[in-house]
Amino acid sequence: MLSLSLVLLVMWTLGGAQENIFWEVQRYDGWYNNLLHHSHGSVGASLLRLLPANYADGVYQALQEPRVPNARQLSVAVAQGPSGLPSHRNTTVLGVFFGFHVLSEILEAEKPGCPAEFLNIHIPTGDPVFDPESTGDVILPFQRIQWALETGQSPNKPREQTNEVTSWLDGSSIYGPSHSWSDALRSFSGGKLASGPDKRFPRETNGRVPMWKALDPSTGKGGPQGIYDLGSAWGNENPFLQAENIVWFRYHNHWATALAQAHPTWTDEDLFQHARKRVIATFQSIVLYEWLPALLEIAVPEYKGYQQHLDPSLSPEFMAAASLFLATMVPPGIYRRNPTCQFRADPYPALRLCNSYWSRESTRLQHAEDMDDLLLGMSSQIAEREDNIVVEDLQDYWYGPLKYTRTDYVASWLQRGRDIGLPTYNQAREQFGLKPLQTWTDLAPHLGEQVLERVAALYANNTARLELLPGGMLEANGSLFSVIILDQFVRLRDGDRFWFENTKNGLFTEGETREIRNTTFHDVLVAVTYANSAEIQREVFVWHEGDPCPQPQQLTTQHLANCTPMTVLDYFEGSGAGFGIIIVVLCCLPLVTLFVAWIVAVFRKRDFKKLQKKRDPSVRREVTSEVAHAMEWHGPKIDSSPVCIQLQPDKVLKVLDSRWSVLRSISLKTQQRVEMILSNNKGNRALLLKSPKEYDLVLLFSEEAERSNFIGKLRDYLKKSCLDLHVSEMKEQSLLKQAVTQEQRKKILETFFRHLFAQVLDIDRSDAGELSFESSQKAKESLTCELSRAEFAESLGLKAHSMFVESMFSLADKDGNGYISFREFLDILVIFMKGSPEEKSKVMFRMYDIDENGFLSKEEFLRMLRSFIEISNNCLSRDQAEQVTESMFQASGFQDRDELTWEDFHYMLRDHDSELRLTHLCIKGVPDVFKKNIQNRVSFIKKDEPKGTISDREESPNVETVAQYMEQEGQELRKRLGRKVNRYQLHVYTEARRKKYQKNKVQQKIQEFKRFIENYRRHIVCVVLFSAITAGLFVERAYYYAFASPLTGIAQTTFVGIIISRGSAACISFMYSYILLTMCRNLITILRETFLNRYIPFDAAVDFHRWIAMAALIFSVLHTAGHVVNVYIFSVIPLSVLSCLFSSVFMDDGSQLPQKYYWWFFQTIPGMTGVLLLVILAVMYVFATHHFRRVSFQGFWITHHLYVLLYVLIIIHGSYALIQQPRFHIYFIIPALIYGADKLLSLSRKKVEIGVVKAELLPSGVTHLQFQRPQDFDYKSGQWVRIACVALGTTEYHPFTLTSAPHEDTLSLHIRAVGPWTTRLRELYSPESLAVIGKLPKLYLDGPFGEGHQEWNKFEVSVLVGGGIGVTPFASILKDLVFKSSFSSKLLCKKIYFIWVTRTQRQFEWLADIIREVEEADRNDLVSVHIYVTQLAEKFDLRTTMLYICERHFQKVLNRSLFTGLRSITHFGRPPFVPFFTSLQEVHPEVQKIGVFSCGPPGMTKSVEKACQQVNKKDQTYFVHHYENF
Repeated sequence: MLSLSLVLLVMWTLGGAQENIFWEVQRYDGWYNNLLHHSHGSVGASLLRLLPANYADGVYQALQEPRVPNARQLSVAVAQGPSGLPSHRNTTVLGVFFGFHVLSEILEAEKPGCPAEFLNIHIPTGDPVFDPESTGDVILPFQRIQWALETGQSPNKPREQTNEVTSWLDGSSIYGPSHSWSDALRSFSGGKLASGPDKRFPRETNGRVPMWKALDPSTGKGGPQGIYDLGSAWGNENPFLQAENIVWFRYHNHWATALAQAHPTWTDEDLFQHARKRVIATFQSIVLYEWLPALLEIAVPEYKGYQQHLDPSLSPEFMAAASLFLATMVPPGIYRRNPTCQFRADPYPALRLCNSYWSRESTRLQHAEDMDDLLLGMSSQIAEREDNIVVEDLQDYWYGPLKYTRTDYVASWLQRGRDIGLPTYNQAREQFGLKPLQTWTDLAPHLGEQVLERVAALYANNTARLELLPGGMLEANGSLFSVIILDQFVRLRDGDRFWFENTKNGLFTEGETREIRNTTFHDVLVAVTYANSAEIQREVFVWHEGDPCPQPQQLTTQHLANCTPMTVLDYFEGSGAGFGIIIVVLCCLPLVTLFVAWIVAVFRKRDFKKLQKKRDPSVRREVTSEVAHAMEWHGPKIDSSPVCIQLQPDKVLKVLDSRWSVLRSISLKTQQRVEMILSNNKGNRALLLKSPKEYDLVLLFSEEAERSNFIGKLRDYLKKSCLDLHVSEMKEQSLLKQAVTQEQRKKILETFFRHLFAQVLDIDRSDAGELSFESSQKAKESLTCELSRAEFAESLGLKAHSMFVESMFSLADKDGNGYISFREFLDILVIFMKGSPEEKSKVMFRMYDIDENGFLSKEEFLRMLRSFIEISNNCLSRDQAEQVTESMFQASGFQDRDELTWEDFHYMLRDHDSELRLTHLCIKGVPDVFKKNIQNRVSFIKKDEPKGTISDREESPNVETVAQYMEQEGQELRKRLGRKVNRYQLHVYTEARRKKYQKNKVQQKIQEFKRFIENYRRHIVCVVLFSAITAGLFVERAYYYAFASPLTGIAQTTFVGIIISRGSAACISFMYSYILLTMCRNLITILRETFLNRYIPFDAAVDFHRWIAMAALIFSVLHTAGHVVNVYIFSVIPLSVLSCLFSSVFMDDGSQLPQKYYWWFFQTIPGMTGVLLLVILAVMYVFATHHFRRVSFQGFWITHHLYVLLYVLIIIHGSYALIQQPRFHIYFIIPALIYGADKLLSLSRKKVEIGVVKAELLPSGVTHLQFQRPQDFDYKSGQWVRIACVALGTTEYHPFTLTSAPHEDTLSLHIRAVGPWTTRLRELYSPESLAVIGKLPKLYLDGPFGEGHQEWNKFEVSVLVGGGIGVTPFASILKDLVFKSSFSSKLLCKKIYFIWVTRTQRQFEWLADIIREVEEADRNDLVSVHIYVTQLAEKFDLRTTMLYICERHFQKVLNRSLFTGLRSITHFGRPPFVPFFTSLQEVHPEVQKIGVFSCGPPGMTKSVEKACQQVNKKDQTYFVHHYENF
């Protein structure tokens, strides 16, 4: 097994080696060079500290001001000085940049670390380069480099930086630090490295190799252009370093070519590995035995063989010392020359260093000869002196970090020394056996006193605080830097198992080794450039007198082009408008969806109206007369409408709309002359027909011919009717100004009624309005105004042709002119407002004494009764009305008479003086300010206990306050309800058991709060628990990313954005997952029958669903807002930071340019899915609103099924793991499984077709469906089902409450046609449709589902309140109750009060039939029914008073209601819930809780809820309210 592993390892190491490769091929990543310590010198290995780390906290925090000097100030003090001083050792520039190439071979530690940490350099105010305007706020960003994440946690293991290339001299700058990198550089042909179009240049990078691509600071350009694929990522930093790399690229291909010629049978791999081995060995030899001695002027110790236990790792001290040591020798510009010693000057004598960093388009280096000239020029140019001075190209114009294009090289390395924790100068000297510094003069006796004084002042004259780098730079002989550099290279040589001189590795023979030792860089250059041996000096790293091609002069900055100044990049430049537009668009998504929903609603309404017309086609009137078409002008700010003018034979002009409905009738009977005004403007379109005592008719015709045609017809019509026509003309503007519009007429009538009631009721003039405040013209118009029959009817809220209006109008119109004047109306109003009962009865008598003979016949009495009944939609037949008439005549002893005198009529009303005293006319035009002066009471009809007859009790007219009224009503109701209650008392009632009602407001509030808690304790617990979990998730995620997240640095980058987005994301995941449980209707129906119903309010599942949805929407908006903040921040932070935050997405390539905002929104999976999610949420939420759900249920149905896509997108949205690993599944799996099982159960039922047994169309648009009861279909009264009808062409399901009782064999529904689906369903089951189909269409059934109404039997006393179609659940409950009671079933419920609120009993006559069945079967008096007819709004209106009297007589005679035919009590107006519930507290004192179940319009259920809350303030019987709205 071991041998097999070794074989595999060798095969993998060789990477496809051939038989000609007989040695162990060195790995590209540096691993296993040392077989004892495998990671020594490998890629990613930590730097080796020669001295303990010098951190502020001993762990990782770098020393900063004031403990150390400002880096820029120190740089200026130490390194500033004149350029142009030649090297003492005559070191050439080629040797300097060769040194930088060697550093790139063994060191790459400048890549920013993660998470991003900054040691920014504060620029002193007034710095001439970086702060010339003396702003004082310039800060050069400085990012700390990579470190080993396992370090920096404790003083025992302080932070250690890592090296991203191998530490060995193994050609990694030529072949790359990994096998894949090397493969990307290879051509795989002839053993060569891949070249570009010019074979002497490498290939331009195309992303296969992670080359560093910083921006050109002089032009701002970036990208791959001009960047070559090299072994070192930083090899393209400047053309001079680039040239050094190209030399070795050429040298490898030179050897590959030579080997291919010598060994034509060798494969590409053979050639490549042989050439690589030779190139690496040559490089090793040149570095150690040629370049290093020339640089340091120190002899390298003799090689004594490989030392396995020696650690060759690079030290932080070497990294910093070598970089600054070489920097002091860099000149401001570089010469170029050809082999004939011609130095190029176009236009400057040398290339300026500061303008050459990361150059993309160097026109001077486009050809191989240009690169050769540069190498030759560097070999002839003497470097800067080895001193402390650094040229301005580095000190002031080094390429900058992040958004700054320039920075200070020296200051950056001083800051870098603090970043890596370098020791002090004295500690380093002692480490290497050098004498520590005692005085400042000992440091640099060759420097002027000014330099030392500035440096000493910065370190507070304390030599012990002097740092390594400034101390090493200031040394006279550079001894410390030299010894550090020499020590490092010797360790690299001696600890390298693959060193070319190591005879034990089998790489070379002795002869080959000697040949390699004798190869110099001169030989390499001769081999790869067009220069011959004589044109380049032998020692290319040093210039000696007599060498060929001396430099023209030592370069200074004065000879060169100026450096491009620093600029500050704005990453967000040009993005503000687009980013703002995206935010606006996102914010407008709901508005756009609202607009779409509005369009859908408009079309649905239009289709619904068409459907209604189709169902109830209106019969068009026969138009016998000629008709003229025109546009009627209504006023200056009102749109005109198309009308038709019809000339009737009876001197009447009718104005019809486009549907031929009568809009207005203009009577000409009282007029002798008709006034017409025509416009004489161009076009002659307008016509004004004056209508005295009414508003005028203004017609606009499209053409003059049409108007002339109408005038001709009208003139002929008036001539036949013996009427004159007076025509005048004026400008159209004047005509429209003179016209009296309908709006102006309304204002006149308002003034009319205001002053009318002011006189009748003696209202203060300030309330009525002073006539003096109005113009005399308006006052005159108002007081001389006369009401037409239509206006009079409108003021009473009745139709103009009703019998009551005709009778009242005829009585009031004393002069018979067809109009009622101010005085005529006043006379009638005074009687009804202030008159005695006798006067009011006399008025009614006169109203219906049609023949005015002083007698009221039975036929006239019947007419009077029917005129009152008109307002209740003629709910009585003529036979019933005659029956009431006979009973009233008989009760008064007039059964033998056929007509009555006024005295007889008044005697008939003798028992109702109180009603007549309070009777008035219900006038719509009465201003609100007068309503407080009109007595408005509501009476109860009650059974008289002693005699068992129907009696009436009214409050005194002197009752002033509502509170008194309610108290009296409550007492009256308690008497009425209390007659039979004792048989159901279960506990002995004692006064001591009840606490008195507390009057104190604070105590009332406390009691109200206690009641609220008691009533909603389950809801509160669930909401609080759910909210606590949600808040906990938010806090946990927010805290995690703020303080405890993995070290990515995202919290430091976008603190607010990340905690909001991640906290809200957790809440959204939780809410959108568990909201599914609220829609598991089958599960809820089952669980509500268990003990859990005592702790969880299953009835509130839909409300809880809405609450969760709204909360989730809020968190979705928060999540979006958080990410908007994040996107902005991510769009303005550099790539080096982004690569830390999103290492799987971004790779730091030095360009620093972040992605634009639109990339985040539209080019990432989270961004695209996030935008789609917002669109879906906007659509779902808008169409789920109450209004649009009612207008277009189908739209709600379809859009709400987008939840499937919603969850898919949420899963995809989080799966990208941009910030964190997906977590949605943690919340989603369990609810999704439960919901899926519930859905499958529903689907299994939906597949079964249910046959309809009976279909019946009932009045008021109600459809009664009776269908088969599926096998094992068990339900409870009050439950509901969902049905679908495929015959309608849709599969959408609609919920309806079952009206059948559980004991019945069939199921029944009563469905009111209020929307498109229910209307179409009614049409489908109409006799006409069934005749075509031939059979009853089948239904699909889903259910049953539970709701709160099914708990009616859990209370001893229950109150059922039904309004409109909301009575359906109570039909089932009432039948179920009576059925169970008839079998003596054990029922907790002992009494039920059913309150039926209906506009008119005719709306739901089917319910009356059910109530009638209940009354007949209810032998134990379990049910008490109260019917409230709300159409008769005011009790003391004249019409209502008379109906009330008739109802009383009818009930006295037949013991049933005049309106419903039931024994149940009928009331007029809205039910007074507060006194009703208060009376129940008195009637049932032994009952602790009374269940109140309401179903109907929201307004009604809210009234019930408010009444329960008000009554619950008392410490008496408690009312528990369950409600459903429709």
